[in-house]
Amino acid sequence: MTEPTQYRLNKFISDTGYCSRRQADKYIEQGLVTVNGQVAPVGLKVSASDEVRVEGKPLKEKPARIYLAYHKPVGITCTTERHIKGNIVDAISYPERIFPIGRLDKPSEGLIFLTNDGDIVNKVLRAGNAHEKEYSVTVNKPITANFINKMASGVPILDTVTLPCSVSQISKNTFKIILTQGLNRQIRRMAEYLGYEVVKLKRTRIMHVRLAELRSGQWRLLDKYELAQMDQLLQHSSKTANDCNDNVQDDEE
Repeated sequence: MTEPTQYRLNKFISDTGYCSRRQADKYIEQGLVTVNGQVAPVGLKVSASDEVRVEGKPLKEKPARIYLAYHKPVGITCTTERHIKGNIVDAISYPERIFPIGRLDKPSEGLIFLTNDGDIVNKVLRAGNAHEKEYSVTVNKPITANFINKMASGVPILDTVTLPCSVSQISKNTFKIILTQGLNRQIRRMAEYLGYEVVKLKRTRIMHVRLAELRSGQWRLLDKYELAQMDQLLQHSSKTANDCNDNVQDDEE
Protein backbone atom coordinates (compact mmCIF):
# COMPACT_ATOMS: atom_id res chain seq x y z
CA MET A 1 0.00 0.00 0.00
CA THR A 2 1.38 3.42 -1.00
CA GLU A 3 2.14 5.83 1.83
CA PRO A 4 0.23 9.15 1.63
CA THR A 5 2.27 12.14 0.42
CA GLN A 6 3.54 14.24 3.30
CA TYR A 7 4.10 17.98 3.39
CA ARG A 8 5.79 20.34 5.81
CA LEU A 9 3.10 21.74 8.07
CA ASN A 10 3.78 25.38 7.19
CA LYS A 11 3.42 24.63 3.47
CA PHE A 12 0.28 22.58 4.07
CA ILE A 13 -1.31 25.53 5.88
CA SER A 14 -0.24 28.16 3.32
CA ASP A 15 -1.44 26.03 0.38
CA THR A 16 -5.00 26.31 1.69
CA GLY A 17 -4.76 30.10 1.51
CA TYR A 18 -5.12 30.52 5.29
CA CYS A 19 -1.90 32.53 5.58
CA SER A 20 1.69 32.74 4.33
CA ARG A 21 4.30 30.13 5.25
CA ARG A 22 6.03 32.70 7.46
CA GLN A 23 2.82 33.42 9.36
CA ALA A 24 2.14 29.66 9.60
CA ASP A 25 5.55 29.24 11.25
CA LYS A 26 4.58 31.86 13.83
CA TYR A 27 1.31 30.09 14.59
CA ILE A 28 3.17 26.79 15.00
CA GLU A 29 5.82 28.35 17.27
CA GLN A 30 3.07 29.92 19.40
CA GLY A 31 1.38 26.53 19.86
CA LEU A 32 -1.72 27.64 17.96
CA VAL A 33 -1.69 24.75 15.47
CA THR A 34 -3.02 21.28 16.27
CA VAL A 35 -2.79 18.11 14.22
CA ASN A 36 -5.30 15.41 15.05
CA GLY A 37 -6.02 17.16 18.34
CA GLN A 38 -2.40 17.50 19.47
CA VAL A 39 -0.32 20.70 19.54
CA ALA A 40 1.98 20.49 16.54
CA PRO A 41 5.76 20.70 17.01
CA VAL A 42 7.94 22.75 14.67
CA GLY A 43 9.05 20.75 11.59
CA LEU A 44 6.12 18.31 11.66
CA LYS A 45 5.03 16.77 8.36
CA VAL A 46 1.39 16.01 7.62
CA SER A 47 -0.73 14.43 4.89
CA ALA A 48 -4.17 15.18 3.47
CA SER A 49 -5.71 12.67 5.88
CA ASP A 50 -4.60 14.64 8.97
CA GLU A 51 -6.95 17.09 10.67
CA VAL A 52 -5.13 20.42 10.97
CA ARG A 53 -6.55 23.35 12.91
CA VAL A 54 -5.15 26.86 13.33
CA GLU A 55 -6.37 28.84 16.33
CA GLY A 56 -9.00 26.13 16.70
CA LYS A 57 -10.31 26.63 13.16
CA PRO A 58 -10.28 23.78 10.63
CA LEU A 59 -8.46 24.50 7.37
CA LYS A 60 -10.34 24.77 4.11
CA GLU A 61 -9.51 22.41 1.29
CA LYS A 62 -6.63 23.40 -0.93
CA PRO A 63 -8.06 25.68 -3.64
CA ALA A 64 -8.09 24.68 -7.28
CA ARG A 65 -5.05 25.92 -9.19
CA ILE A 66 -5.55 29.19 -11.07
CA TYR A 67 -3.35 30.19 -14.00
CA LEU A 68 -4.21 33.38 -15.77
CA ALA A 69 -2.68 35.12 -18.81
CA TYR A 70 -2.90 38.93 -18.77
CA HIS A 71 -1.96 41.56 -21.33
CA LYS A 72 -0.44 44.11 -18.97
CA PRO A 73 -0.85 47.66 -20.29
CA VAL A 74 1.80 50.35 -20.00
CA GLY A 75 1.40 52.10 -16.64
CA ILE A 76 0.31 49.08 -14.56
CA THR A 77 2.70 48.12 -11.75
CA CYS A 78 3.36 44.41 -11.11
CA THR A 79 2.82 44.46 -7.36
CA THR A 80 0.26 42.93 -5.01
CA GLU A 81 0.52 45.94 -2.67
CA ARG A 82 -2.96 47.37 -2.94
CA HIS A 83 -2.00 50.85 -1.65
CA ILE A 84 0.07 51.41 -4.82
CA LYS A 85 -2.04 53.11 -7.47
CA GLY A 86 -2.32 51.11 -10.67
CA ASN A 87 -1.32 47.79 -9.06
CA ILE A 88 -1.85 44.64 -11.12
CA VAL A 89 -4.26 43.04 -8.62
CA ASP A 90 -6.75 45.92 -8.78
CA ALA A 91 -6.29 46.17 -12.57
CA ILE A 92 -7.44 42.57 -13.05
CA SER A 93 -9.93 42.51 -10.14
CA TYR A 94 -10.01 38.70 -10.03
CA PRO A 95 -12.36 37.39 -7.30
CA GLU A 96 -9.74 35.13 -5.70
CA ARG A 97 -6.24 35.84 -4.35
CA ILE A 98 -3.65 35.63 -7.14
CA PHE A 99 -0.20 37.09 -7.68
CA PRO A 100 2.05 37.71 -10.72
CA ILE A 101 4.79 35.31 -11.79
CA GLY A 102 7.69 37.71 -12.27
CA ARG A 103 7.30 41.28 -13.44
CA LEU A 104 7.14 43.61 -16.39
CA ASP A 105 8.26 47.12 -15.55
CA LYS A 106 5.76 49.96 -15.61
CA PRO A 107 6.66 51.35 -19.08
CA SER A 108 6.49 47.85 -20.65
CA GLU A 109 3.45 45.89 -21.80
CA GLY A 110 2.57 42.37 -22.77
CA LEU A 111 2.06 38.88 -21.45
CA ILE A 112 2.37 38.03 -17.76
CA PHE A 113 1.04 35.07 -15.80
CA LEU A 114 -0.82 35.32 -12.51
CA THR A 115 -1.54 32.38 -10.23
CA ASN A 116 -2.39 31.16 -6.74
CA ASP A 117 0.22 28.39 -7.03
CA GLY A 118 3.37 29.43 -5.16
CA ASP A 119 5.24 26.27 -6.16
CA ILE A 120 5.30 27.21 -9.83
CA VAL A 121 6.90 30.65 -9.56
CA ASN A 122 10.57 29.71 -9.24
CA LYS A 123 10.18 26.91 -11.78
CA VAL A 124 9.12 29.46 -14.41
CA LEU A 125 11.54 32.23 -13.45
CA ARG A 126 14.79 30.42 -12.62
CA ALA A 127 17.32 31.04 -15.39
CA GLY A 128 18.77 27.53 -15.03
CA ASN A 129 15.44 26.06 -16.14
CA ALA A 130 15.82 27.87 -19.50
CA HIS A 131 12.16 28.68 -20.11
CA GLU A 132 11.82 31.12 -23.01
CA LYS A 133 10.27 34.57 -22.96
CA GLU A 134 9.89 36.43 -26.26
CA TYR A 135 9.74 40.19 -26.76
CA SER A 136 9.13 42.69 -29.53
CA VAL A 137 11.31 45.77 -28.95
CA THR A 138 11.36 49.13 -30.73
CA VAL A 139 14.38 51.42 -30.30
CA ASN A 140 15.03 55.07 -31.08
CA LYS A 141 17.22 54.68 -34.18
CA PRO A 142 17.88 52.23 -37.02
CA ILE A 143 19.17 48.81 -36.03
CA THR A 144 22.47 47.55 -37.43
CA ALA A 145 23.81 44.03 -37.95
CA ASN A 146 26.46 44.81 -35.33
CA PHE A 147 23.72 45.66 -32.80
CA ILE A 148 21.89 42.37 -33.48
CA ASN A 149 25.10 40.34 -33.20
CA LYS A 150 26.17 41.95 -29.92
CA MET A 151 22.71 41.62 -28.36
CA ALA A 152 22.69 37.95 -29.28
CA SER A 153 26.21 37.11 -28.09
CA GLY A 154 26.00 38.78 -24.66
CA VAL A 155 26.24 42.27 -23.19
CA PRO A 156 28.00 43.30 -19.93
CA ILE A 157 25.39 44.67 -17.51
CA LEU A 158 24.83 44.47 -13.74
CA ASP A 159 28.30 43.00 -13.05
CA THR A 160 27.70 40.05 -15.36
CA VAL A 161 27.44 39.24 -19.07
CA THR A 162 24.02 38.32 -20.39
CA LEU A 163 23.57 34.79 -21.69
CA PRO A 164 23.63 34.22 -25.46
CA CYS A 165 20.12 34.56 -26.89
CA SER A 166 18.16 34.65 -30.13
CA VAL A 167 17.79 38.11 -31.70
CA SER A 168 16.35 38.95 -35.14
CA GLN A 169 15.42 42.19 -36.87
CA ILE A 170 11.73 42.79 -37.67
CA SER A 171 11.87 46.28 -39.20
CA LYS A 172 14.16 49.31 -39.34
CA ASN A 173 13.81 50.09 -35.63
CA THR A 174 12.23 46.90 -34.21
CA PHE A 175 13.71 43.53 -33.25
CA LYS A 176 12.59 40.28 -31.64
CA ILE A 177 14.55 38.83 -28.72
CA ILE A 178 14.07 35.51 -26.88
CA LEU A 179 15.48 35.33 -23.35
CA THR A 180 15.82 32.64 -20.73
CA GLN A 181 17.10 35.24 -18.26
CA GLY A 182 15.17 38.07 -16.66
CA LEU A 183 17.71 40.42 -15.12
CA ASN A 184 16.37 43.72 -13.83
CA ARG A 185 15.43 45.87 -16.86
CA GLN A 186 17.64 43.55 -18.90
CA ILE A 187 16.64 44.47 -22.45
CA ARG A 188 16.65 48.19 -21.74
CA ARG A 189 20.10 47.96 -20.13
CA MET A 190 21.48 45.84 -23.00
CA ALA A 191 20.24 48.31 -25.59
CA GLU A 192 21.52 51.29 -23.59
CA TYR A 193 24.99 49.73 -23.36
CA LEU A 194 25.05 49.62 -27.17
CA GLY A 195 23.91 53.23 -27.52
CA TYR A 196 20.18 52.67 -28.10
CA GLU A 197 17.08 53.65 -26.15
CA VAL A 198 14.05 51.37 -25.92
CA VAL A 199 10.89 53.28 -26.82
CA LYS A 200 8.47 50.33 -26.82
CA LEU A 201 8.77 46.87 -25.25
CA LYS A 202 6.12 44.15 -25.49
CA ARG A 203 6.38 40.58 -24.19
CA THR A 204 4.64 38.36 -26.73
CA ARG A 205 5.29 34.85 -25.37
CA ILE A 206 6.13 32.98 -22.16
CA MET A 207 7.17 29.38 -22.77
CA HIS A 208 4.40 27.90 -24.99
CA VAL A 209 1.77 30.59 -24.28
CA ARG A 210 1.43 33.50 -26.71
CA LEU A 211 -0.12 36.93 -26.26
CA ALA A 212 -1.92 36.41 -29.59
CA GLU A 213 -5.22 38.32 -29.82
CA LEU A 214 -5.36 39.26 -26.14
CA ARG A 215 -5.92 43.02 -26.16
CA SER A 216 -4.25 45.42 -23.73
CA GLY A 217 -5.94 45.11 -20.33
CA GLN A 218 -7.61 41.78 -21.14
CA TRP A 219 -6.99 38.50 -19.32
CA ARG A 220 -7.99 34.88 -19.79
CA LEU A 221 -7.55 31.59 -17.96
CA LEU A 222 -5.11 29.15 -19.49
CA ASP A 223 -6.98 26.29 -21.17
CA LYS A 224 -6.55 22.61 -20.30
CA TYR A 225 -4.15 22.02 -23.20
CA GLU A 226 -1.89 24.90 -22.14
CA LEU A 227 -1.98 23.65 -18.54
CA ALA A 228 -1.08 20.10 -19.60
CA GLN A 229 1.86 21.39 -21.65
CA MET A 230 2.97 23.62 -18.77
CA ASP A 231 2.96 20.66 -16.39
CA GLN A 232 5.08 18.76 -18.90
CA LEU A 233 7.54 21.63 -19.41
CA LEU A 234 7.92 22.23 -15.67
CA GLN A 235 8.15 18.57 -14.73
CA HIS A 236 11.94 18.61 -14.44
CA SER A 237 12.34 22.29 -13.53
CA SER A 238 14.01 23.09 -10.24
CA LYS A 239 12.51 25.40 -7.62
CA THR A 240 15.92 25.94 -6.03
CA ALA A 241 19.35 26.87 -7.32
CA ASN A 242 21.54 24.07 -8.66
CA ASP A 243 24.63 26.26 -8.48
CA CYS A 244 25.68 29.73 -7.42
CA ASN A 245 24.92 31.21 -10.87
CA ASP A 246 21.38 29.84 -11.07
CA ASN A 247 19.32 32.49 -9.33
CA VAL A 248 15.67 33.41 -9.57
CA GLN A 249 15.55 36.31 -11.98
CA ASP A 250 13.90 39.67 -11.41
CA ASP A 251 12.05 39.12 -14.69
CA GLU A 252 11.60 42.83 -15.19
CA GLU A 253 12.48 43.69 -18.74
